[in-house]
Amino acid sequence: MKKIIASWVGVLLACVSLGVRADIPEPEALIRNTVDEVLSVVKQDKDIQTGNKKKVTELVDAKVLPHFNFTHMTRLAVGKNWRNATPEQKKNLEIEFRNLLVRTYTTAFTTYKDQGVEVKPLKMANDATDVTVKTSILNKGKPPLPVNYDMEKTANGWKVYDLSIEGVSLVTNYRGTFAEEIQKSGIDGLIKTLVDNNQAKTGTILPKAASK
Repeated sequence: MKKIIASWVGVLLACVSLGVRADIPEPEALIRNTVDEVLSVVKQDKDIQTGNKKKVTELVDAKVLPHFNFTHMTRLAVGKNWRNATPEQKKNLEIEFRNLLVRTYTTAFTTYKDQGVEVKPLKMANDATDVTVKTSILNKGKPPLPVNYDMEKTANGWKVYDLSIEGVSLVTNYRGTFAEEIQKSGIDGLIKTLVDNNQAKTGTILPKAASK
């Protein structure tokens, strides 16, 4: 899993718009525009460049995470055990999964090294509600790294609900780890593990799961 996460953390940070088309589909435009906006901030903000975690977290929270469907992502990651969780447990799982991604993206911003990403043109039907936006991470001296974003059309616009790196799904990757933890110590045990890991590995105060 470490290899997957290590590759994933730089994905949205390094995208560049390669040719803007007037007919660009909305999901593709969302990926392009978001990363362009984020990179513009990163390149101009000296505090972020020097690793100010508070400012990085604020940027991630404001510009990146609103484009993710965390309820859907968390449900997919928890898998069949989701239906056995109480409403409170589901809420706490979603909070901590979101915090996990905040922590991951914060790390990515502080290690950004001018990678590039080619966003592939997207062809989609007018009535499409589920698409995959394909990209390739470009690192000098290395083969392109394929990264795909699975996106769905919701009442609040297009949202990312999964992404794959070299064919490996993020939520599927976490599903195995989460299932092992649930089998060992139950859903509350998984929540506690996520809380402990999130708080131990970040210097930023993150939202906490609700207490019983």
